[in-house]
Amino acid sequence: MTLKESPMKTPFRPAAFLKAALLVSAVAVLPAATSGLAAVDTRAAHEFDKLFTIYEIVKENYVDQVDDDKLLKGAIDGMLASLDPHSNYLDGPSLQRLETMIDGKYTGLGLSVIEDEGAVKIISPFKGSPAEKAGLKAGDYITHLDGVLYYERDLDEAVSKMRGAAGTSIRLTIFRQGRDEPFDVTVTRGVIELEPVTWELKDGVGVISVNEFSRDVGNDVNNALTDLKKQAALKTGGKLAGIVLDLRSNPGGSLDEAVALSDLFLEKGDIVSQRGRNASENQFYRAESMFRGDAAKGLPVVVLVDAGSASASEIVAGALQDQKRAVVMGERTFGKGSVQTFLPLDNESAVKLTTARYFTPAGHSVQEGGIVPDIKVPQLSDPDARARAERAVRESDLRGHLINEASLKDKDLETDKIDDPRFKMTAAELERQGIKDFQLSYAISTLQRTAGKPALAAAASPTGKR
Repeated sequence: MTLKESPMKTPFRPAAFLKAALLVSAVAVLPAATSGLAAVDTRAAHEFDKLFTIYEIVKENYVDQVDDDKLLKGAIDGMLASLDPHSNYLDGPSLQRLETMIDGKYTGLGLSVIEDEGAVKIISPFKGSPAEKAGLKAGDYITHLDGVLYYERDLDEAVSKMRGAAGTSIRLTIFRQGRDEPFDVTVTRGVIELEPVTWELKDGVGVISVNEFSRDVGNDVNNALTDLKKQAALKTGGKLAGIVLDLRSNPGGSLDEAVALSDLFLEKGDIVSQRGRNASENQFYRAESMFRGDAAKGLPVVVLVDAGSASASEIVAGALQDQKRAVVMGERTFGKGSVQTFLPLDNESAVKLTTARYFTPAGHSVQEGGIVPDIKVPQLSDPDARARAERAVRESDLRGHLINEASLKDKDLETDKIDDPRFKMTAAELERQGIKDFQLSYAISTLQRTAGKPALAAAASPTGKR
């Protein structure tokens, strides 16, 4: 999501980013129009009359007395829901949840969830959160909260139920693909303070995990690179073998920070373009060497992604892939290639509206298809991963999603020509070898094998299509 400074003062702090129940979107903050409403097509006038007639019929004849606000909100929700999954009306609980996330600190479980066919489905647990520590995984369905069935209920109600004071607990009933029966997990709520960037030196390779694209991520990763180089010099007496940029389960964030992070590894060329129906929405972002050239100084880079990598994560992966600066490994990404504009209506409500699509340097739209890894690497260390991957929620699964102009078929998107014997190992075999994260282990070993050889990105043979 992208947040732009708005000339209009709002209580929503436009420099922050939004992480609500749906995946974080690319959002621009703009003032809503205060006059000069778009002219209503004369052919639609009759439909507006019909809408008012239905309103009167409901008010007069419904079995129970109906509140005006409920009817009007329902009409607004229906109008925006007919467009795409990321356009919606925010007020009351949904706006409060938004403001809580803007603060960047709250108490709860640390989950990114969506409503999927009436059920609550986990997109990803935040790294280091109580949810992750309790073993909750992307793709899990939450069927009950403290024994109460949550099906075809307001998602905000479920999210509110999962929030609560730190130290208190809630019992979740989970349905997970690959398991025969649902099971209960008790999670103790905690204070959720996500660290946008963490890093460590593993076997001579710098591993940088970007958990969200909030303010100063570009600078944070630059600092991480500097620290990792120092660690490598002290611990191994040499240079880094390469960098793993881990964007798995990163739902997005600031477009500006996605551009800054991409620019960190690029000296020139395009990063991403944004194109809308109106020319004013068209923008091109190019590498400006804001970090004085490639901060990694040509070190080979692997970008790790999965089905939970969305929006800003896909911008970075697509830019480094198209520019042949990095090899993308893992699984096909979420496929959210649209930009939302955030329009405050007043202090109590706002509209989030899809206004543009974004494209990779090669001109590919990420919408629906996502970023296809150069090397598809399954998460073998998780015994349930394969079953969950088959049911992973992506943009193309969301009702009413924007259609990519190109014809996309899953069987083409998932094509992979690499047949590595390690992909046949079981989770038990990996555990015996002490491998807890197969995808990360595979990326590190790849960088170790290619250390000192020609650029990894140039040597890779991309297998995917977008």
